[in-house]
Amino acid sequence: MRLLCLDIPLPGTTLETYQPHLQEETRHAWELYKSGFVRDIYFRHDRPGVAIMAESDSVDTARRILAELPFSKVGLIDWQVIPLGAFAGWESLFASGDA
Repeated sequence: MRLLCLDIPLPGTTLETYQPHLQEETRHAWELYKSGFVRDIYFRHDRPGVAIMAESDSVDTARRILAELPFSKVGLIDWQVIPLGAFAGWESLFASGDA
C-alpha cells in the first residue's frame, strides 16, 4: 500500500528543539529508505517539515514505524498518514466511445 505521510509539528516545537536529534533522525530515515518503507522523501515548501511517500501493508503498521523516528519518540512531531490507490479516472476519458 502506498502512503503519503505528512509530519505534524507538536505545540512548542521550534527549529532549535529539532537540532539535538537531527543526526539520529537522518540516520533512522536512511535506514527506513534502505528497507523500502520510505520510497521518496521531500522537504515541504509551505513550512518546515517533510512529506514521505511510504510503502507498507497497512496504515497502522506505517504509524508504528513512523513512531520509532527520533523526532516522534521525543514528542516533537506526529504524523498524518494518508493511504493512496491507483487513479481509476482514466477510463472516463474514453467513455464517449471516440477512442
